[in-house]
Amino acid sequence: MLRGLYTATAGMLTQQKRTEMLSNNMANSNTPGYKADQSSIRAFPEMLLKRMDNNSVPATVGTLNTGVYLQELNSQNIQGELRETGLKSDLALIEQNVPFNQDTNVKGTLLFAVENQAGEERYTKNGHFTLDENGTLLSDGNQVLSTTGQPISIQSSNYQITADGDIFDADDEFVAQIDVRFEDDVRNLVKEGNGLFRTVDEQALPTAINNGAITYSLKQNHLENSTVDVGRTYTDMMTAYRSFEANQKVLQAYDKSMDKAVNEIGRLR
Repeated sequence: MLRGLYTATAGMLTQQKRTEMLSNNMANSNTPGYKADQSSIRAFPEMLLKRMDNNSVPATVGTLNTGVYLQELNSQNIQGELRETGLKSDLALIEQNVPFNQDTNVKGTLLFAVENQAGEERYTKNGHFTLDENGTLLSDGNQVLSTTGQPISIQSSNYQITADGDIFDADDEFVAQIDVRFEDDVRNLVKEGNGLFRTVDEQALPTAINNGAITYSLKQNHLENSTVDVGRTYTDMMTAYRSFEANQKVLQAYDKSMDKAVNEIGRLR
């Protein structure tokens, strides 16, 4: 009976985590460049039951399933649709040719390099940039870095950004080049919130510029949409909720059975 409690509880915990993941996807459905998370659910290894009396024939009773668990979360690393915004500071990062990781056979990813308020290097897919009062190019309050590793300052309202990330002012003078970094193994990226990533090994990502195996382009006045499918996410959330509810009813049934076993069976009257 206790095994049944554990199995039902494992199912509830799994669906709770899955619901949290789906809720986060829904909350970021309008976040530029956001890659939807997907869950991988697996069953615990089955147990082989045998009779205590080894002389019995047959000795094997059968197998017992011990529940499920959420093995991992993976980002849906595909290119989102582009939409035109008309804002000069908006940039869409278009991945054209990105190598696959040899160990995982999963395609790598490209990201913008930014510096947070603590002076730490972070990475983002969100190309919704803005200019502060000093002309510093920002991504949600974080300074966008150039190929020199320095923040980018644009002292002109009429500027252009090429497909290579080169920024030119109104006089056609070169200002800086926006840096784009490459991560070969997406498992090395950890989401920090607000569209930011950090590396697990705390090492800076290499630049994708002048890497012959990588091709990409930046498109000004455009943003990359989130890859969240709102309709499917709603459906998956409802499915997860129903599964949680089913496991909850099983747990309540076991609880009632144990209550009877403890308080009623064998009671002296």
